[in-house]
Amino acid sequence: MKRILGFRTKAGATAALLVALASPAVAQSDDGNAERAFAQLSAQADARAGDAEFDYALAIAAIDTGRYGEAIIALQRVLAVQPDNAAARAELARAYAMAGDIDTAREEFATVVDDPSLPDPVRQRFTGFVRQFDEQISGGGSSVSGFVDARVGHDSNVNAATDLTTLTLPLFSFLGPGTLGAGARAQDDEFAEISAGISGVHAIGRQDRVFASLLGTARENFDVSAFSQESLTGTAGYAHSFANRDVISISAQAQVFALDWDGYRDSVGAIAQYTHMTGRGQALTVSAQYTRLNYAGQPLLDADRAAFGVGYVTQNLSASVQGGIEETRRVAGDHFSNWFATASLGVELPVGERIALVAGGAFDLRRYDAPDPLFLTERSDERLDLQGGIKLALTGSIFLQPRVTYTRNWSNIAIYDYERWTASVGLRFEF
Repeated sequence: MKRILGFRTKAGATAALLVALASPAVAQSDDGNAERAFAQLSAQADARAGDAEFDYALAIAAIDTGRYGEAIIALQRVLAVQPDNAAARAELARAYAMAGDIDTAREEFATVVDDPSLPDPVRQRFTGFVRQFDEQISGGGSSVSGFVDARVGHDSNVNAATDLTTLTLPLFSFLGPGTLGAGARAQDDEFAEISAGISGVHAIGRQDRVFASLLGTARENFDVSAFSQESLTGTAGYAHSFANRDVISISAQAQVFALDWDGYRDSVGAIAQYTHMTGRGQALTVSAQYTRLNYAGQPLLDADRAAFGVGYVTQNLSASVQGGIEETRRVAGDHFSNWFATASLGVELPVGERIALVAGGAFDLRRYDAPDPLFLTERSDERLDLQGGIKLALTGSIFLQPRVTYTRNWSNIAIYDYERWTASVGLRFEF
């Protein structure tokens, strides 16, 4: 943003301030010119510091180049000789705000609001800034968001089973190959799915928040209802933000999972996560999770699961790596115990004003601890999951989302070796 050396009019200062606070990047849109202006002015600082007009121009150039500390010092020199200079005080408030000192920024804005010469529309806008800072100082208040997603589609393998029709069990090899029942062979079907979630955050202090969410899904197959799936997951926790905007959170989570509305598994656990904000909408995360799994009528499957992961998130991309162990609580079920490692990548790429391409992939490696009692070997699996689709904004909160997915699970035990794909179209409403 180009500026002449010297004082701008109050209206000019106000307009520039409003633009900068609404979108700080605008004030630095011409980095080259801003850097040159600051270099020229800073070279004269030893000789001209104390000249209010010069200090004001130096401060503006410092703000435009992200040197907020130098801008604050220069503006304080201006106000030392011109305490009624509302434009300089407004710029000082902006510098404090962009430097992250919202307490002082709030005080400076409040002083500007009290200036009787300030036009009413500008006063109202500045009063709005004061309210915003008050909300930040108190922790940000409360917010609620959620979504509803409904879709229909086709699934080539609703029960994630092998496409083999016969199988020989090593333990009973003398009997020859046996014929697999329908439930143990891949079955295709059409399905309807609905998922909905709601989450809320409430500030209990400037840097402390409590949060909770509830997520429910139901995927009903049209013909093979025995493999329809339903789940309900609840999460509640606490988060603390540090001065550098990093966040640490701890939460408890519980889930119930059903097959055709009959309880199959429930779980309870805890999650700890640390998020480091790197700027420009990017973040690094480190997490640890413990889950206790309980299976209805299948005590040999009951297990304790521990996982550790790292992730990287930007505005359009997310990537993560996770590893851990799942140990059954009964020795007789040790062939279900395993260690695992998973890597995943997802991207949402805008290709137009209302349309984006969505794609993702994950690879899961799993090794089991003890030989399977029927197949007399330790199970080893590798699974690849891929998905791609389109996200089309019909309105600001309603999206049309066609999607295809592909899964390939390789296993040294034939009954767990399978391939699966789905194609579906859905509508998503966000609020």
